[in-house]
Amino acid sequence: MNRWDMVDGVVELPDGRRVRGTGLRRPRRDAPPPDFAVYLLGKEPRPGWDHEWVRWRDFRLPDSTDHALAVLRQAHTRAAAERVEIACGGGVGRTGTALAVLAIMSGVAPDDAVAWVRAHYRPRAVETRQQKRWVGLVAVDARGR
Repeated sequence: MNRWDMVDGVVELPDGRRVRGTGLRRPRRDAPPPDFAVYLLGKEPRPGWDHEWVRWRDFRLPDSTDHALAVLRQAHTRAAAERVEIACGGGVGRTGTALAVLAIMSGVAPDDAVAWVRAHYRPRAVETRQQKRWVGLVAVDARGR
């Protein structure tokens, strides 16, 4: 096992890729920095590593679905060989929603994606009905069809 495997919030997707879900308000503790991060926030952060920002305000949906899916596809691809982190403020709603989309990209059936992320990441992941509906709406695009 490497250090990334022992970090809180790391989820193994069905295709074997590992992604760390977290909240920026949570202390990093001993978590190594990611090789690539996706930040789902209303305002762009300034971390010290490679990242993409998706404008996505708390309890809402991303401002651009196309941009969000492109960035999540990049995260999924990079997770095959790199430490990838997905984060919002608290690490629950937006992060859980993004992880549900990554689960679909990894082979989880769209109807099962929210339950999958709640079972493997956080029980309260995907906080709003609107976020849950969005996972279903983008499922076809997430699968690359």
